[in-house]
Amino acid sequence: MTSNLAIDVRNIVHSYDRNIVLENVNFEVKQGDFIGIFGPNGGGKTTLLKLLMGFEKPTSGKIKLFGKSPEKLRPYVGYVPQIQQLDKRFPITVLEIVMMAFLSKTNLFGKIPKKYTEKALEALAQVGLENKINHTFGTLSGGQAQRVLIARAIANDPKILFLDEPTASVDPQAEEEILHILDSLKGQTTILMVTHDLQTILNKVEGLLCVHRQVHRSLPNQICEHFGLGLYHTPITTIGKPGKIK
Repeated sequence: MTSNLAIDVRNIVHSYDRNIVLENVNFEVKQGDFIGIFGPNGGGKTTLLKLLMGFEKPTSGKIKLFGKSPEKLRPYVGYVPQIQQLDKRFPITVLEIVMMAFLSKTNLFGKIPKKYTEKALEALAQVGLENKINHTFGTLSGGQAQRVLIARAIANDPKILFLDEPTASVDPQAEEEILHILDSLKGQTTILMVTHDLQTILNKVEGLLCVHRQVHRSLPNQICEHFGLGLYHTPITTIGKPGKIK
């Protein structure tokens, strides 16, 4: 395996009750790259994330993260779920949310050492929410809540960061703030981000993965403009002169 690979996916097939969701999936991601993932609903994007994080095992094929199985690398992986998956009514503070990244670090007395509180505060400062540490999660705007989840994901200095539509259901300013945070992590952390809004990430990512049963890799300037409108077809890339999403 090439030494600078963060992700190496070979001949993946995955099915549920004999219904194939993904087949003949092959791709590589270099360390430090920012990769966008897109495709139609039901195309297999969420399944691909679950396989990459080791929450499911492929029916056949192999996945390596930094040369190891996803299960072995899980402590070094950060994950940002869709904000809709969380119950914001739960009475928990911003700092407590981020401290959840260190639940495996508890000492013999069931407490998390102070040094991890400092790391949590650093992560909140990195996303611009150091003044919200004692606010309850439910009082935050959608964009602020998403930034808290990003802080939790990066607090433990992950090697790989997976994000499932982090800019969905947030206003344009919040979207810009989130993308700025991710842009600042490029080169330090390998980032894979699922999105339906290709237009906002084309000038930020090194590559794109279109997931529609199979996975097609392309450069940002090769994507047909139809995909910016949610019109998925083959071929994925433009023929002849590369196009741009308008």
